[in-house]
Amino acid sequence: MLDNGFNPDFPQEVLAETTSASSSSVATSKDVVDLRDLPWSSIDNDSSRDLDQLEVAEQLAGGDVRVRVAIADVDGTVARGTATDKFAQGNATSVYTGVVTYPMLPERLSTNLTSLAESADRASIVIEFVVGSDGAIRSHTVYLALVRNRAKLAYGNVGAWLDGRAELPSEADAKIQEQVRLQDKVAQSLRAVRARAGALDLDTVEAQAVVHSDNTVGIESVPRTRASALIEDFMIAANVAMAQFLDEHGTPSLRRIVRRPERWNRIVELAASLGTTLPAEPDPHALEAFLEARRVADPVHFPDLSLSVIKLLGPGEYALHTADTPDVGHFGLAAHDYTHSTAPNRRFADLVIQRLLKAVIAKQAPPYTNDELTAIAAHCTEREDAARKVERQVRKIAASVSMMNRIGESFDAIVTGVNKNGVFARVIAPPIEGRIMRGQQGLDVGDKVRVTLLSTDPERGFVDFSAAPKSQ
Repeated sequence: MLDNGFNPDFPQEVLAETTSASSSSVATSKDVVDLRDLPWSSIDNDSSRDLDQLEVAEQLAGGDVRVRVAIADVDGTVARGTATDKFAQGNATSVYTGVVTYPMLPERLSTNLTSLAESADRASIVIEFVVGSDGAIRSHTVYLALVRNRAKLAYGNVGAWLDGRAELPSEADAKIQEQVRLQDKVAQSLRAVRARAGALDLDTVEAQAVVHSDNTVGIESVPRTRASALIEDFMIAANVAMAQFLDEHGTPSLRRIVRRPERWNRIVELAASLGTTLPAEPDPHALEAFLEARRVADPVHFPDLSLSVIKLLGPGEYALHTADTPDVGHFGLAAHDYTHSTAPNRRFADLVIQRLLKAVIAKQAPPYTNDELTAIAAHCTEREDAARKVERQVRKIAASVSMMNRIGESFDAIVTGVNKNGVFARVIAPPIEGRIMRGQQGLDVGDKVRVTLLSTDPERGFVDFSAAPKSQ
């Protein structure tokens, strides 16, 4: 953390503020709608306690569905300019290493006072949108509300239940079960509309470092479930609605953008190797059509292709957006209005959006100047990149430790990076990443290779491979 510019420890003044903090007082203001009677629920990782959002859906006449996404009112407890706010801005993000979590906010806040915890009354910002039977969003609005989480659910259980492979836990009563079914149906219709617009439906295998109960270290895959897809679809719709709402009220904001793919030419080459011709210029519709065809033709290796495309698209970034600024958009989501607003406990940019939104509701001037927002955007982008470096380094160390006794073994792998530092590949199983030290000539991102483990260095997190000659 220190090597990458983070402060891993909360200063005394932050801890003092946290000790005296209370939950947001916004719930008592005249602008707040009392929605505690609705069957709200959260779906997150099994271990998550920093709950940023709740969801609820309501069937309307004519096939429309009203979706409400409640976002934790972090600003109500963490005021701008406080020591806690300054610390949060400095780190700008929570860092999830899989071994230790370094939260952006102290746990008394993020997992308690500013978390939408089960059975607790909480102030929130509700993003509401109406989805037609065809999946199109008919209308949207944003307002302050008081909510209560009726059921804390997890991706794994809900995903298995939706697939008919398991029962939901006891806290999911009949009303909650009906809710989740309706939410899943709406999410699929939202996804279909995005797909027709050219949004990329990628399916990667996420890896995380894990310390087991016997203190052994390993790398495990985090499966993508139907429940995590549901939440992803709702969060995309909510973030688009928030961006549009701020635009409609003429306030500057932060956008989350993914520019023209950095290595579109290589994506074209990958498609050609699989018998598909893509346009010379970036085209999300053509890319999604290709990806969907490959998902059907070769589902086993589709996660490998997805990983290659993600690496070639390049990272996202934050940017100032004003009424007279062209909207760069988000290439991967095929969205021209997209912000980050749904995780204010974990990302500082989302907390900034929350404050901009509250100013709109209160009919006040924006709390940040354009210059300040530009600086915040650059800082959040840089801190996010740094967080990925920390998380990647911990995975590398864990991978190095877990592979110490497998020197000389060979694995199927895919090339994930080619840069000035070398050629890097990821083993399919276990999901270990390392550098190819021999036989790397002529390899590029997306190439499938057979690698042999040469050595590991746990102190530096090095995993070194040799590669078999590339087949012609």
